[in-house]
Amino acid sequence: MIKTVALAGLGAIGLPLARALDQGIEGLRLIAVATRDQVKGRANLVGFRDAPALVDFATLAEADIVVEAAPAALFMSVAVPAIEAGRIFIPASVGALLPRMHLVRRAKQTGARIVVPTGALLGLDAVRAVAEGRIDSVTIETRKPPAGLVGAPYLEKHGIDVMDIVAPLRVFAGNARDAAAGFPANVNVAAALALAGIGPVRTKVEIWADPGLTRNVHIIRVEAEAARFSMQIENVPSVENPRTGRITPLSMLACLRGLVSPLKVGS
Repeated sequence: MIKTVALAGLGAIGLPLARALDQGIEGLRLIAVATRDQVKGRANLVGFRDAPALVDFATLAEADIVVEAAPAALFMSVAVPAIEAGRIFIPASVGALLPRMHLVRRAKQTGARIVVPTGALLGLDAVRAVAEGRIDSVTIETRKPPAGLVGAPYLEKHGIDVMDIVAPLRVFAGNARDAAAGFPANVNVAAALALAGIGPVRTKVEIWADPGLTRNVHIIRVEAEAARFSMQIENVPSVENPRTGRITPLSMLACLRGLVSPLKVGS
């Protein structure tokens, strides 16, 4: 049985995902997209084999699966209708979910599911596994080229200019909840890690601007009763949006495949 998909956003994450769905994924069909800029949205859909309808954000909830790949400011416009309609909701803006955990409680009432993709991280299966036992600590260190952090509310609030630095600069140290609020376009990885493990308050985050980097680097360290492990991933930034890694739309595509595939690898 084919599941219908609706997509919010046609940017660095949404457009590659839409193109992949248009090329054909067994068991899935893209039927609708929504964007803030309708003119640009129509232009992006030129050349699609089976162009989806261009609709408003609330109408996306008519599909079986609603994927959010829009700016974090639009999160609620996509999430609420999808959850109220009892749909499968897949958010890219995971950081926007942390202060809105009432949506999880509402999903339980409506029969909706919120499926958080791995995104630009690795090892979430291992974190989820050790979370079945006792975890002592989880930390994530994110290092990005300065251009990937420009515009973050935390930097603007504290008057931190990262474009003129000549050496690595730690611009934030705190927990995942505060990191998500201060860097909504940068730390969806930390939010996903927090949800997989010990929560946003206990998950510790460091964010560095590093002029010597050309990739977004994430280093995870976990101390748990069942295992101790550390992981590092270096993601190539998207040309369209350096805040986003090229792996992110691929991760969301893998997440979608896992919803309909007869074989799913990983917990």
